[in-house]
Amino acid sequence: MDDFIFRNPTKIVFGKGTEKFTGREAANFGKRVLLHYGGGSIKKSGLYDTVVTSLLDAGINITELGGVKPNPRLSLVREGIRICREDKIDLILAVGGGSVIDSAKAISIGVYYDGDVWDFYTGKADAKKALPIGTVLTIPAAGSESSDGSVITNEDGDYKRPYGSSLIYPVFSILNPELAFTLPDFQVACGIADMTAHLLERYFTNSSPVGLTDRLLEGTMKNIIDYAGKVRENRQDYDAWAEIMWSGTIAHNNMLNTGRVGDWASHEIEHELSGIYDIAHGAGLAVVFPAWMKYTYKHDIKRFVQWAVRVWNVEQDFRSDEETVLAGIARFEVFLKSLGLAVRLDGVGIDDTRLEEMADKCSAGDTITKGSFVKLGKADILNILRLAL
Repeated sequence: MDDFIFRNPTKIVFGKGTEKFTGREAANFGKRVLLHYGGGSIKKSGLYDTVVTSLLDAGINITELGGVKPNPRLSLVREGIRICREDKIDLILAVGGGSVIDSAKAISIGVYYDGDVWDFYTGKADAKKALPIGTVLTIPAAGSESSDGSVITNEDGDYKRPYGSSLIYPVFSILNPELAFTLPDFQVACGIADMTAHLLERYFTNSSPVGLTDRLLEGTMKNIIDYAGKVRENRQDYDAWAEIMWSGTIAHNNMLNTGRVGDWASHEIEHELSGIYDIAHGAGLAVVFPAWMKYTYKHDIKRFVQWAVRVWNVEQDFRSDEETVLAGIARFEVFLKSLGLAVRLDGVGIDDTRLEEMADKCSAGDTITKGSFVKLGKADILNILRLAL
């Protein structure tokens, strides 16, 4: 086990009707709130009215900024920064899924920075101060409600890039599984793929021994597999949604990567897919991750055997570790397909015309490598994309 420091400052308010406590929680951080959200779904569901009423009852002044899209855009982040400065905002309240929360995080660090907020996402600067962020989660998926990460897309060049800082952990997050009852099937599927990928990125590590977190990661993966079917069968199953929602938070709040170094190459590769083609992040991960596995499993075949046996209940073939691993990857693909997701690039509308461009952008012109479990250069990334065809 590697040395580590673990701290997660996000207060989680979990359960039925908890969105009614938004004003109480927000009032601890000031009287001026930027209410940040996506499209019209929170208004159609009544969540918008509930949150606004709660804020007003707590004596809070509200400024609104809607319009967040999946793969949140830099242009809207810049607009949010301007609003926060002009209106002297005390707290940004993100009501939505990971895209809304990531956008709020970018705004929060841009407010106190004299340069362009994109500098953080290109490694040119590091945040020193941020506005506090609160969230009301509507889509279990990204885990951004309790993480230190944010991903933003720059429309100029179609670049999608991550940034992480302890300053952007939300100060509180409200999680009511009931808010997921009306999610479209595709969003449910993408969310499950996303949280599963967060676990896999941590699972495939060169750190050893890591027995406790191995078991925690495996258990969370199996829990998602078990309850994914239940929420698809009964979209009003509160207990099943509670298991999925909490699994998604735990998958990305950094507790499960204590004492180990994760990989993250699959996420970096997927950012090129969704940055250029604007596909859903979870849908892209469902394509990239199996291909990454097929390309890298020989690096530590015993770890892949362990994953196949413990998570997918593959009967170990003692004559061939490789057959055991490939059976595990095949079961993973079957699971993704059962959610209605594609596991090949053509299934998400991507052909082979821009593969080299994506590999080049991901590797910064073959000047950097991606991943920790296996370090990947441009040629490796291109090979993985070709395996995904």
